[in-house]
Amino acid sequence: MSKEAGLLRPSKNAEVLLGRVKKFVTDVVIPNERVYEQQLNSASTRWSIPPIMEEMKEKAKKEGLWNLFLPESEYGANLTNLDYAFLCEEMGRSLIAPEVFNCGAPDTGNMEVLVRYGTKEQKDQWLVPLLEGKIRSCFAMTEPAVASSDATNISTSIQRDGDHYIINGRKWWTSGAGDPRCKIAILMGKSKSDGPIHQRQSMILVPMDAPGVKVLRPLDVFGYDDAPHGHCEVLFENVKVPASNMLLGEGRGFEIAQGRLGPGRIHHCMRCLGMAERGLEAMIQRVKSRTAFGKPIANQGTIREAIALSRLEIDQARLLTLRAAHMMDTIGNKNAKAEIAMIKVVAPNVCLKVLDRAIQAHGGAGVSGDFPVARFWAQARTLRLADGPDEVHLAQIARIELEKSTRSKL
Repeated sequence: MSKEAGLLRPSKNAEVLLGRVKKFVTDVVIPNERVYEQQLNSASTRWSIPPIMEEMKEKAKKEGLWNLFLPESEYGANLTNLDYAFLCEEMGRSLIAPEVFNCGAPDTGNMEVLVRYGTKEQKDQWLVPLLEGKIRSCFAMTEPAVASSDATNISTSIQRDGDHYIINGRKWWTSGAGDPRCKIAILMGKSKSDGPIHQRQSMILVPMDAPGVKVLRPLDVFGYDDAPHGHCEVLFENVKVPASNMLLGEGRGFEIAQGRLGPGRIHHCMRCLGMAERGLEAMIQRVKSRTAFGKPIANQGTIREAIALSRLEIDQARLLTLRAAHMMDTIGNKNAKAEIAMIKVVAPNVCLKVLDRAIQAHGGAGVSGDFPVARFWAQARTLRLADGPDEVHLAQIARIELEKSTRSKL
């Protein structure tokens, strides 16, 4: 094992937390997934919070399993990106687990933005209740009218008007906007029409109850509404907010985005691996319990190959993701941009391969709601688009490799 590979381990503190998180997910969260769904389905509206969620959150908070993210911050658990990656994988084993620990997206990314770039007033008003789990948030960036994979296309206008800004635009895939506890949006829009292209966009805090903010509709993901969280189309029509709601300053949206997206991509990737691990476990349990053509399905050659390939791919993806987290901790997000791009392509694709095999092994049950693998697949498939599509990351990786090749010849 190389020296670098030997470093890809959690700290002693994180190792203890990992064991506790793993036990909590296994003993508390996963057994309550059905309760959560039953309460959600029996409520007068699916856009309400199942009581079991608040019960689990209170239990996690009392056990000190709360706000485990935020590296290098007084507000978190004093874990590095590498430390938190291990915990994040365990949370990924259940779609409801991240919220239980107050570690769910987009709140984690939004809280990191407020910690890094927020003023004291912004932190007091929005960060504190988010850290306490009293409110939730959303991130409004993607727009239906433009190819948002190129963020310079973002056209929602943010115009200065005395001591205020006026916001006009339409966003969609605004994750979290359907939650009745969602009180604040971080919105990215265009505040300048000229100047350097990456200094035209800004990020600004927009209260969801501000006049002119209209949640138009929730969007389905492969038929799933992801209630009560939701992914919504939101209209911002002459929305007026104080100038003090601007984050960091006009024209610094891309700067904030890069600080926000690095850790978020690590979190998504490790959660993907948690889903993949649970998918592999479900596949193994299924094939060991069924017989076809005169012998256990587990003894079929194609099934054994599927299991073996899944283990190979999960472990490869994990090592690559942990390496990226370690590099973020040691040389910074900017210098680890190639590794972050790599894992953002690799982890969701590996997860999808494993889950597809698990679905196949389950037969018709695999595409039903009786097992988690179909829902996991739908979630993982979105991650080939969210936080930048595969094609953008592949282009970045290729550009970096080409530049390295050019430098090596000089």
